[in-house]
Amino acid sequence: MFKLLLIEDDKTLFQEMKERLNQWSYEVFGITDFNHVMRDFTERKPDLVIIDIQLPKYDGFHWCRMIRSHSNVPIIFLSSRDHPTDMVMSMQLGADDFVQKPFHFDVLIAKIQATLRRVYNYSVEKNELKTWWDATVDYEKNTVENSAGTIELTKNEIFILKLLIEQKNKIVSRDHLINSLWNDKRFISDNTLTVNVNRLRKRLDKIGLGTFIETKVGQGYIAIEEESI
Repeated sequence: MFKLLLIEDDKTLFQEMKERLNQWSYEVFGITDFNHVMRDFTERKPDLVIIDIQLPKYDGFHWCRMIRSHSNVPIIFLSSRDHPTDMVMSMQLGADDFVQKPFHFDVLIAKIQATLRRVYNYSVEKNELKTWWDATVDYEKNTVENSAGTIELTKNEIFILKLLIEQKNKIVSRDHLINSLWNDKRFISDNTLTVNVNRLRKRLDKIGLGTFIETKVGQGYIAIEEESI
């Protein structure tokens, strides 16, 4: 049974979501004290975290930063605000998905299922190392390492990189990436993929590899390697 930590201060919504998620055999926990979210996170060790943006004391972005400084656990944001920047900020901070309130519960379930399937089913199969340029990509540890250093990627970032490296020097379409990551593009903003790829590039820039993920306008993305130069 997967454990979900729901960081939501609306008690009515929390209880409704908990009851519905329990029906899908998820074990759901809430926050006992919004001054100590990380304490509950550490104690519960959830498999997935759902965070509302508007929270007492500190907002969801703050807690996402805190969680990401300790863990790569998948994170889904909830927001009642109709601000495109909320989704962009969420993805830039390392969130795996974003759900706009009010939402159909079936949409939330689909996103939770897709995220858990991608993260945990993929983890079972990824026990391998891959060489790309001068770097070692470790699909088990979610790291990329070369002489310039080591970077740690989120689940989405390592999955995107894996898909691109598997087809290196070939264009991987946006539709293929979206369907592989989120299972159903009907529930995904096209900008979500763009933000994830840009964040991946920014991380790779730290070890000199960001420029080797190229955008093919109107088509998709390509991971280039030396043999194509």
